[in-house]
Amino acid sequence: MDSPGYIMLSRLGAQLRSTQVLANNLANADTPGFRAERAVFAEFLQPRAVGNAAPPGDRGAAYAIDRATWRDTAGGAISTTGNPFDLALQGDGFFAVETPRGERYTRAGRFALAGDGKLTDADGNAVLGTGGQPIVLGPNDTRVEVLGDGTVRSENGPVGQLRVVRFDDPQKLRAEGARLYASDDGPGAPAERPGVVQGAVENSNVRPVAEITNLTAQTREFQFAAQFVEREGERLSSAVERILRRR
Repeated sequence: MDSPGYIMLSRLGAQLRSTQVLANNLANADTPGFRAERAVFAEFLQPRAVGNAAPPGDRGAAYAIDRATWRDTAGGAISTTGNPFDLALQGDGFFAVETPRGERYTRAGRFALAGDGKLTDADGNAVLGTGGQPIVLGPNDTRVEVLGDGTVRSENGPVGQLRVVRFDDPQKLRAEGARLYASDDGPGAPAERPGVVQGAVENSNVRPVAEITNLTAQTREFQFAAQFVEREGERLSSAVERILRRR
C-alpha cells in the first residue's frame, strides 16, 4: 500500500472513532446526568522527501491521529419528578457514591431507598455523606427533606449531609459507564454551594437532533473514504497488471 492508501486508512479510523462517539451520545440521550463527548483528532505531518529521493510533485503527507475524547461539561435541563429521593445539582459538583472499586462521582441523582435504609443510586451504590459514610434513613423517617446545601433531615431530625465535590478540571475525570466517573488525582474538594434540588433530576445534555445530523454526516464521510480506498486498490491492481504484462 502506498501513501494515499495509508492516508485514507488513517481517515477511516478517525471517521469510525467519531461515529462511535456520536452513537454513544445518542444511546445515552435519556440517561440522567450524562455528558456528551466529542472526539479530538490531530494531524501528523510527514515532511517532503529531500534530495534525489524526492519524487516529482511531492508535497509530503498528512495523517489523522485519534488524540483524545473531550467531554461537554454544560449542564443538562432539570426536570421535576416529585420523587423526594430524586436530586439534581445546579452547580458544577458531583455526588459521591461508594462502589466496589472505591469512591466514584456522578451527576445522575435518580436515587432510591434500599431495604437497609441506605440511599443508593441506580446501580445500588451507596450515596455518601460528608463524613465518608453512607446516608442511612431510619424506619421512622417518612418525611425526608433535602436542603440546598445537601443537608438531609426528616421529621425526627437531621440525618446527614450529602458529600458533593467539585474538580478544578472535570475533563480529567475518567468515565466508567454512562453515569459514574473516577478521579486519578484524588477526591475532589467539597462544593461550597452545591445547589441541591430535591424532587428533580438533571437530564442528559445531549441534543438528539444535532447528534443525528452529525452522525449522518460522519457516516457519509466514512462511505466516501471507503469508496476511495476501494478505487485506490483497483488502481494499484491495474498498475501491477500492466507492469507484469510489459515484462
